Amino acid sequence: MYAVIKAGGKQHKVKAGDVLEIELMHADGDTVTFQPILVVDDDGKTHYGKEAAQAVVTAKLLGEQKGDKVHVFKYKNKSGYARRQGHRQLMTLIEIADVKLGSAPKRVAAQKPAAKRATEPAKDDAAEPEAAEAAE
Repeated sequence: MYAVIKAGGKQHKVKAGDVLEIELMHADGDTVTFQPILVVDDDGKTHYGKEAAQAVVTAKLLGEQKGDKVHVFKYKNKSGYARRQGHRQLMTLIEIADVKLGSAPKRVAAQKPAAKRATEPAKDDAAEPEAAEAAE
């Protein structure tokens, strides 16, 4: 079974046991969960949309490291302009522990409050017109 998850603005195809390098993320514990975009089970059936939203991908944090160096070189011809710059992005290493295709959650129908019906006029309302007629 494999899944497609979204992490750090990129999509990754993962299965249990994979080790990934994703953009730096700060997590509280040792494990992280992802909600996959697409899941393909062992039978080859593809689950997406609401079915994939029920699935959970759990991963174990392995640590942090720097990615490959990116060289930036700006140059303008015949003007003496040349600039060099380098950058190494911080990455988080994760190991995919499990891909689970969850069962459908039980939905409880929200009950709307019943509209109050005025079947009988209130006693105070009925007494007032009679009192008004008697006063005249």
